[in-house]
Amino acid sequence: MQILTAPLIHLGTMSMSAGDLAGFATGLASVAFAARGSILNFPFAMINSIILGAVFFHARLYGVMSLQVVFFVLGVQGWIQWMLASSKDDAKPKPIQKRDFVVGLAMVCGLTLILREVLMRLGGAASWPDAFITSASMWAQWLLNRKSISTWAWWIGVDIVSIPLYWSRQLPLIAFLYVLFLGLCIQGWYRWRVAVR
Repeated sequence: MQILTAPLIHLGTMSMSAGDLAGFATGLASVAFAARGSILNFPFAMINSIILGAVFFHARLYGVMSLQVVFFVLGVQGWIQWMLASSKDDAKPKPIQKRDFVVGLAMVCGLTLILREVLMRLGGAASWPDAFITSASMWAQWLLNRKSISTWAWWIGVDIVSIPLYWSRQLPLIAFLYVLFLGLCIQGWYRWRVAVR
């Protein structure tokens, strides 16, 4: 883990590690492929989860660190779901459903409250945003696996909260990555909506 988290490049008072750089590259590839509706998003996402798990552990962001394990498991599940869907000619994105929003809102709010308490007891940094990012990302990944357009609204929310959090935790490259994610998520939302029409 030391090789991933040791400072490699300095940007003013902030330093970037090999994990930051590798997380940046694999994360960008994953979201770019997802926005295009490509199944290649899953292997890149799984590699990204391994790398960022170490980076977030070092930054004491225990919620998003644990989330990487969930992402890895959901990545395997999503990869299988998308492979099966493409073999059945059921690979088109699914339209937004009110149920996805209502269930998601209840799940994300409830899980955020619970996780915040757990993260505070673990001595985690920035418990509220860490808990929200963790909760909303799990729901967004679940929707991505189902190829629901709703996924993009949740990812956009995650990106908006993640950018200032990662910057404040001295992770400038990861913060910049989430700026790029935000643009890719907006693009993904547009592309998937066109595909549904």
